[in-house]
Amino acid sequence: MSGNHYKGHEVSCCIKYFIFGFNILFWLLGMALVGIGLWAWSEKGVLSNLSSITDLGGLDPVWLFMVVGGVMFILGFAGCIGALRENTFLLKFFSVFLGIIFFLELTTGVLAFVFKDWIKDQLNLFINNNIRAYRDDIDLQNLIDFTQEYWECCGAFGADDWNLNIYFNCTDGNPSREKCGVPFSCCTKDPAEDVINTQCGYDIRAKPDSEQKDYINVKGCVPQFEKWLQDNLTLVAGIFIGVALLQIFGICLAQNLVSDIEAVRASCFFT
Repeated sequence: MSGNHYKGHEVSCCIKYFIFGFNILFWLLGMALVGIGLWAWSEKGVLSNLSSITDLGGLDPVWLFMVVGGVMFILGFAGCIGALRENTFLLKFFSVFLGIIFFLELTTGVLAFVFKDWIKDQLNLFINNNIRAYRDDIDLQNLIDFTQEYWECCGAFGADDWNLNIYFNCTDGNPSREKCGVPFSCCTKDPAEDVINTQCGYDIRAKPDSEQKDYINVKGCVPQFEKWLQDNLTLVAGIFIGVALLQIFGICLAQNLVSDIEAVRASCFFT
């Protein structure tokens, strides 16, 4: 009788080890991202002076590694250990945490669609704050250079946004050699050049606007980002839908495993 009773209540090994295997990859990747972030901070001397974390006026890209890595580590740990040890608390935490992330993503997407103008203004403000801090952090500098090169843009809405940076502004009292210039990442690329000319943006904004377009990309990064979204709308939508489906699938599997575990425990209790 006892044997027949257990046949109806078993923990699915397929679901259990699928959740375990899937989440151990997230766990390890999360640890790697956090490790990279800590290493980057160590190289910049942040760990020896923690107050410098808040000193940077713009975004420190290391925060992206730390936050994304931390979330992946927590999710991976809860799902991995919860499935392996059949711990319903960790599995429920995994489901709820994943559900909160899904809800936040959905809310962000809806708000971004409804308040497009506000989002554009905030993006402009964000880029300008990072332009001010361009020379303050090498990681931020590399991120801005990559963005301007990839989208072939300069500044938030144009090259004159670089007046916000103390090294590139055109004021008479600016002693910098980069005065009235732009970073090299704003320059148009010459296919014949194998070596990057890091001085190509010097004194560019001292030239008439009609001549600037021969040397630099005059379009701003905000409109270029909007254009990129429109041109790649199907790809972006596909990625978001794919991520959402994976999250829903993970929640369903975790809840299914919790139900199996509780059913087995209930059958043991009443046996």
